[in-house]
Amino acid sequence: MASIPVVVKHQGKKHEVEVDPTTDGATFKLQLFSLTGVEPERQKIIVKGGQLKDDADMSKLGLKPNQTLMMMGTPSGDANNIVRPKEKMKFLEDMTEAEAAQSEGATPAGLQNLGNTCYMNSTLQILRSIPELQDELMHYSPSNAGSSSVSQLSQFGLSGLGASMDLTGSLRDLFKQMSETQQGFPPLMFLNTLRTAFPQFAQKAKDGHGYAQQDAEEAWSQIVSQLRQKLKIKDIPGASDGQAAKDLSFIDKYMAGKFESDMECDEPAAKEMGEEPTHSEDVFFKLNCHITVETNHLREGLAAGLKEQIEKRSEVLGRDALYTKTSHIARLPKYLTVHFVRFDWRRTTGKKAKIMRKVTFPEELDVVEFCTDDLKKLLIPVRDKIRDIRKEEEDVERARKRQRRIKAGEDVEMSSSGGKEPLQKKSEAKKAAEKDTTNDEDTEMADVEYKTEEQIEAERAASILNAKKELLGLVDSKLAADEGANQTGLYELRGVITHQGASADSGHYTSFVKKQGPKDPVTGKRKVEDGKWWWFNDDKVSEVDSERIQTLSGGGQSHSALILLYRAVPLTSIDEEDPKA
Repeated sequence: MASIPVVVKHQGKKHEVEVDPTTDGATFKLQLFSLTGVEPERQKIIVKGGQLKDDADMSKLGLKPNQTLMMMGTPSGDANNIVRPKEKMKFLEDMTEAEAAQSEGATPAGLQNLGNTCYMNSTLQILRSIPELQDELMHYSPSNAGSSSVSQLSQFGLSGLGASMDLTGSLRDLFKQMSETQQGFPPLMFLNTLRTAFPQFAQKAKDGHGYAQQDAEEAWSQIVSQLRQKLKIKDIPGASDGQAAKDLSFIDKYMAGKFESDMECDEPAAKEMGEEPTHSEDVFFKLNCHITVETNHLREGLAAGLKEQIEKRSEVLGRDALYTKTSHIARLPKYLTVHFVRFDWRRTTGKKAKIMRKVTFPEELDVVEFCTDDLKKLLIPVRDKIRDIRKEEEDVERARKRQRRIKAGEDVEMSSSGGKEPLQKKSEAKKAAEKDTTNDEDTEMADVEYKTEEQIEAERAASILNAKKELLGLVDSKLAADEGANQTGLYELRGVITHQGASADSGHYTSFVKKQGPKDPVTGKRKVEDGKWWWFNDDKVSEVDSERIQTLSGGGQSHSALILLYRAVPLTSIDEEDPKA
């Protein structure tokens, strides 16, 4: 949106100002402060017969080019002590394409469909939503990259020209190129590398026109497998020696969990003959949600996936027999991948047919019940404490909103008995009953000390702060040292790959990624999220509400969740000052 030139009159002087319609009134006042020296809080700007407010949307004021605005106000005596912005304000139209793409609130880049490549595009968008992966890729250099020509090409995002088999390097370059544009980007170099490394993705369509559609889950698994082999983490805190740091894979640290499994023969005869269950430990990179006629929710599918039947030879029976393998999670990764097993191979059609059944999934996933007993003992106290803190914070926020309504005169009833807390009502009812049972004699009333709202707020804030400190004390030291593990047992949904159609070899794939909160320019921390999601439909990127995610449970050929990416719910941060206060 183009800027609008206006003229601001102040104390007999005229100031020409470019108004950015995408900003608010507070930003406009900062512009005037740099010109007049009048602090924003001392400015009075007249627009449309009223005073400009800090939260006013400049695009809705109906400003016209060269329109004259009146400003009143004088600088305070401390005006010289106010620090002016170190950098000159830069408008969107003055930014380069890369600067605009990296600005706060910018729409992320989509990926062009190069002929049935939506399976790859949706997979890449979910992987790109992992900040730690992007950071680690920026430090990646292939072990055999001694050639200066390859290093020079990588500076321009073209190292794939010299290393067509290096999938990790191609992914690094692609993510860098995507970060510098808001347009649909053609992932040609990465696609060529993927097809070179895994020829299955280079299969031609049966009709002879173009390439065949592929399974997004297979693309996900192959890319993750390559990253596990190539992307090693360096400078690991707590590593005992250089070799340990060199060998740890990014995937093993952040996206791999561990199973502890027991396998036992189903036939009683094997047990009677002395066959003992076998114990094993396995690494996993995703949890499978098996879908049957009885599966309605993700939890049921995960439970089914952790118990499987295997036919193998029994030495004591001297023949093949059925065994049941039961697995429990011994390590939870920070990023948990969940795969809905929706495609089933049908011999009659020679295709992977889609299981259409609706299976719901939560925005917050509790996986403690699937863990080993040892891990449960570590996670349950932490998980329960987090929920207690959340409830207390919700109660505080509810009380604040009620007080604001009372002050605004919008909730008179709430200020009487209707606004009291349940425990307060119960206490008053008890006192009333006791009063009825006493005699009519005069009694001496004790002095009652009433607390102010500020005192009550301070007590509540102190209580929450103490609870957060207690929470950190509940975390096991070994679990706390594992930076890439889940320390709470809870996960929040961050990404979804969907499939639309009747089979894996046809239809269309898209992906949804939850928007991050805006970054504070001072602290660098992320602020509260607005709950919106980005929908990546190849090169088309749009913003959708969280309600849209709830429609992805399946039940037909429409968009159905195929892969979910969950991120560990972090330990509550401790801030001495309540930001909401």
